[in-house]
Amino acid sequence: QVQLVESGGGLVQPGGSLRLSCVTTGFIFWLYPMAWYRQAPGKQRELVARISSSGSTIFEDSLKGRFIISRDNAKNTMYLQMNNLKPEDTAVDYCNDPTRGNWGQGTQVTVSS
Repeated sequence: QVQLVESGGGLVQPGGSLRLSCVTTGFIFWLYPMAWYRQAPGKQRELVARISSSGSTIFEDSLKGRFIISRDNAKNTMYLQMNNLKPEDTAVDYCNDPTRGNWGQGTQVTVSS
């Protein structure tokens, strides 16, 4: 059974940083691409970044330079380092397994002074 468990969200001031983690079980993690999505209040869920099995990355254009996606295949874990956070980054962030269509439960990121 595939499980994706996010952690690392919270309340942070503008300009701050957070590191999200997604721990996976139930499939051979290193073989497959993974992705982060987010859903802001009143908006549709959108792609934040995607990382291939080999580590190549794709980002939503507006987030390039502030966010870093990475993976540790030995730990079956994907990360999202978010820097210089802005109030408009407030959202629930979700881990996604695009091959099988699985989602984590989400972790809340709130950027506010």
